[in-house]
Amino acid sequence: MRKSLLTLMALSSGFFFASVAHAQDTVEVFGGYSYLRPSATVTETSRVCPAGTILPCPPPPMTFGTHPNLNGWELSGSYYANKWLGVAADFSGHYGTALGSSVHFQTYLFGPQIHLSGPVSPFAHVLIGGAHETLGGNSGPGIGSISSASASAFAAAVGAGIDIKVTPFASLRAIQLDYLVTRFGSATQNQARVSAGVVFHF
Repeated sequence: MRKSLLTLMALSSGFFFASVAHAQDTVEVFGGYSYLRPSATVTETSRVCPAGTILPCPPPPMTFGTHPNLNGWELSGSYYANKWLGVAADFSGHYGTALGSSVHFQTYLFGPQIHLSGPVSPFAHVLIGGAHETLGGNSGPGIGSISSASASAFAAAVGAGIDIKVTPFASLRAIQLDYLVTRFGSATQNQARVSAGVVFHF
């Protein structure tokens, strides 16, 4: 009888704590504006000789490094199993031009996120995943043309931000700042990403 009672108490306690833990589960969805200044490489496909050029000609194609200002969006979802620890899935797209060519830059990142609940809620995360960059062809900065290119690479981000609660179900993300690292080609690119928008709580 005593053994049965202890078993019943253990099962009841487990059910109670599981219920409490489930009641603390929360889901957050963020959407908003995002700014990115990536490290991009632009390569000419060919160069031509202007009139009156002394041979030898044409000169070899050139490669240019640039840091375009890209504007876009960020969308993320976070699941918290308790009051402070969760996991996040983060997606973003940024668009602009570099030396006359269109640039599209997307990221898809996943990882742990921590936050402190309250009217003002700071958070931080470490995310890993991938990035995809597309460069459109156009006339180049020299006297040739720029080749179009598309590539995918490893990406990682370390960041933090602050959410300000405005209603029980929504917060304003005043700022989110990420240090984004990518690995296109044989080089490592370091760039800053800044975002702001609205967070919905479920």
